[in-house]
Amino acid sequence: MTVLEHRGRLLIIDCGVLFPEEHHPGIDLILPDFDYLEGRLDDVDAVVLTHGHEDHIGALPYLLKRKPDIPLIGSQLTLALVEAKLKEHRITPYTLGVREGQREQAGVFDLEFVAVNHSIPDALAVCVRTAAGTLLHTGDFKMDQLPLDRRLTDLRAFARLGEEGVDLFLTDSTNAEVPGFTTPEREIAPAIDKVFRHTTGRIIVACFSSHVHRVQQVLDAAHKAGRRVALVGRSMVRNMTIAAELGYLHVPAGVLIDIKKVGSLRDDQLVLVCTGSQGEPMAALSRMANRDHRIEVGPGDTVLLASSLIPGNENAVYRVINGLMRLGADVVHKGNAKVHVSGHASAGELLYCYNIVRPRNVMPVHGEWRHLVANGRLAEATGVPAERVLLCQDGTVVDLVDGVASIVGEVPCGYVYVDGSALGGETSDELLRDRRILRDEGFVTAIVVVDTSTGEVVSEPEITSRGVAEDQEVFDRVRPQVERAVVEAMAKGTTDTYALQQVVRRTLGSWVGTKLRRRPMIIPVVIDA
Repeated sequence: MTVLEHRGRLLIIDCGVLFPEEHHPGIDLILPDFDYLEGRLDDVDAVVLTHGHEDHIGALPYLLKRKPDIPLIGSQLTLALVEAKLKEHRITPYTLGVREGQREQAGVFDLEFVAVNHSIPDALAVCVRTAAGTLLHTGDFKMDQLPLDRRLTDLRAFARLGEEGVDLFLTDSTNAEVPGFTTPEREIAPAIDKVFRHTTGRIIVACFSSHVHRVQQVLDAAHKAGRRVALVGRSMVRNMTIAAELGYLHVPAGVLIDIKKVGSLRDDQLVLVCTGSQGEPMAALSRMANRDHRIEVGPGDTVLLASSLIPGNENAVYRVINGLMRLGADVVHKGNAKVHVSGHASAGELLYCYNIVRPRNVMPVHGEWRHLVANGRLAEATGVPAERVLLCQDGTVVDLVDGVASIVGEVPCGYVYVDGSALGGETSDELLRDRRILRDEGFVTAIVVVDTSTGEVVSEPEITSRGVAEDQEVFDRVRPQVERAVVEAMAKGTTDTYALQQVVRRTLGSWVGTKLRRRPMIIPVVIDA
């Protein structure tokens, strides 16, 4: 999420989510921090959406719950996906559909939209003109010269804007470390066709629920092979239905069937398309691998993972692959076949863009820090002065004055966690740390009953553990130490039960760390009899 401010008015570009990794136990989604906007939502002229992927639209329900009438501006497919998502949250948005080449005024911001190619149709870059300068934001993009929908990234528009003068160029950094040019989507069709030709059993294809191009290729391959296709999962059915209704997905006659009818077909007649290509635990493919889905995977089945590994998801994906192969399925993935290409521009494409736009200042966006650094170096290689390349973190404030962009400060900015029905402050970093300790180290509970009036321990400390490998008897050695420490503390005048609990925590924690070489969560309970 990027927030622009000019003359006291705000423009938001994209509003997406992050997905939890292993160090976020129990978290469903991670949202942008909206605190900066608190009290200023009436100043927001619009939210511009570059495309319909979750990392660019997923947080909109949580923003619009605060102010439902913020205008949303985007392409036809993007807004259709957004409206379907918001309907689940009982929000009816105010939307403005735009096309490439169109200009719109949103308050003090003059907007022009440029066609870009990505792994979802109808993606747009946006040029923002203000009295303070001109900004060009690519969104996620690549320069596929043979796109499946024949919609090219409009390099002529990029060049025209460059001639006009781009003061700040925000560019997609995801593939900045990858040399050359991203492989065209069309080049993976033969690999998919080969899987369909040589497979005699069922084919299960896993991809993102918004990857219209990939589903189109699966439908075409199934049509050639005389197979029928069933979509599995609510989000997959919803998104592909929208894409088909709007003309972005072309379904060959008779190919698509309802999931309820798959039992009437032989295995060699059937293709299932589902989510779960990133190992998401609740997605259909993961549940199949865990035998927790009505689709039972077994010998003769071929699973096609039509996606790249997102950094951080490797272990989850390999866990699913191992689970599927253990059940007897063959698994085809990017590691052993050319079944996926990236939706992001590689280094060669970024260099091309820098050379035709010739921006005065560059701010790499999207990706990890190493990707931002790599993208910044590409900008410098094309002649952008190093001091005009801004590497920014979440919350960084950039001023654009007289054609010069500079980092001038930061606003407080963290992550907001969605945990079931809890949102924001109820799920803190401290709570996540406790969860990680419980997951990795277990916990030890010590209950001590004392009589503070006499300074005595009434009964021997009771120590139990969960998630600790050692037998319970191992704690017999530390009970006298805990009792002695509590008695000594009371002898020195400590009678507050909370303070005595800290004595127990320190004594027991130190012993466990030294003797067992573990750092479990210590839960002390002191009861004053």
